[in-house]
Amino acid sequence: METALFYIFGGIALIAAINVVVQKRVFYSALSLIICLCAVAALYLILEAPFIAAVQIIVYAGAIMVLFLFVIMLLDPFSAAVLRDKKKFLGYTGVALGVLALALLVPLLRSYSASRALRNPDDIASGIGNMNRLGHILFGEFLLPFEMTSVLILVAIIGVVVLSKRRP
Repeated sequence: METALFYIFGGIALIAAINVVVQKRVFYSALSLIICLCAVAALYLILEAPFIAAVQIIVYAGAIMVLFLFVIMLLDPFSAAVLRDKKKFLGYTGVALGVLALALLVPLLRSYSASRALRNPDDIASGIGNMNRLGHILFGEFLLPFEMTSVLILVAIIGVVVLSKRRP
C-alpha cells in the first residue's frame, strides 16, 4: 500500500513540476508549484517524517507561495509589453539553464547508491528523528545558514515593496 501511495504522490509531484515549467501563465505555474509542494509533503508523510511534511505545507505551500502570488499580482506580468520584450531572451536563458542543470545532475545521479539510502533501524531507535535533536542541529550546527535564509527572505520582501511602487 505504501509503495502504491509513493508512486501516486510521486507521479502527482512530477506532473505538477513539469506543469510549472511548461505553463504559459505565471499565475497557473505558481498554482502548480503549490500542488507539487503538497505532493512532496505527502511523500514526507509516507516516509514517516510528519514534522517535515507539516513544515512543507505551512512554510512553503503556505507562506512562501502566498508571497510569490503577491509578487506576481503586483508586478503584472500579463501585460503585452512585458511579454513581448522578454520572450526571446527567456527562451535562450531557459535552454542554457536546463543544459547546465542536466550537466550538474548527471554525475550526481551516477554516484547514487541505493544501499546508502536505506534506513538503519539503530539510528531510528537512538532518536535521530527526534524533534529535540533536530532543534539542536538546526540552531547549533546550521545556525548561520538558517539565519542567512531569514535575511534572504527579508531582502526579497523589501525588494517586492520597492519594485511594486508605482512611478509617476
